[in-house]
Amino acid sequence: MGEAPTRRTGLSPPETPGTVIGNHYHKYSARNPAIRYLTQRWLAALDDVFDQIRAETPVARVLEVGCGEGEIARRLHARWGDVTGLDLPDAGLRADWHTVDGPRFLHADAQRLPFDDDTFDVVVSVEVLEHLVDAQAGLDEIARVGKRHLVLSVPREPIFRLGNLLTGRHVKELGNTPGHLNHWSTPAFLRFTSQVGAIRSTRLPFPWTVAWVRQH
Repeated sequence: MGEAPTRRTGLSPPETPGTVIGNHYHKYSARNPAIRYLTQRWLAALDDVFDQIRAETPVARVLEVGCGEGEIARRLHARWGDVTGLDLPDAGLRADWHTVDGPRFLHADAQRLPFDDDTFDVVVSVEVLEHLVDAQAGLDEIARVGKRHLVLSVPREPIFRLGNLLTGRHVKELGNTPGHLNHWSTPAFLRFTSQVGAIRSTRLPFPWTVAWVRQH
């Protein structure tokens, strides 16, 4: 559910063969000032949505689908106490999770979430849907276990791929980041996510689309 080849610990085999897990680079602490700047703007946009939800609605339980290293889950826990983060089986992610206090972490598939209907007041899934073999199933599952607010983010295409090409990244793949199976422009992503609720607001931190969906 991340942006890079499956991360490995020592010589152990991947726990989720053939699936991209983790980040291609440490975007939260990148040395490249441009990457660091863009990532901070994206995080600020997410924080703004989280703060608006917090001001608007009492929240008891929060889920992050595709939590990666746990950075977003940490931010969620700073606002709400009951936070669960999940991602596919990977030893590298488990090592990261041990450094994050507060949220509960578990392994699960975004397309088959192990929770009852209407379990969570807020469901967050950022930089995940573009990785899913069946994005529709992932969106349906996210909506099924949620009951109020969804916060969803994906790369804004074709801008994301063009940015990769202009910086000489993934040239053989025509700018497509490894593991990105689905591609949405902002209008296309808003149409896609509006299947499960009303678009409450949109943020466009370059080069991403962030949608806050109020469920039906």
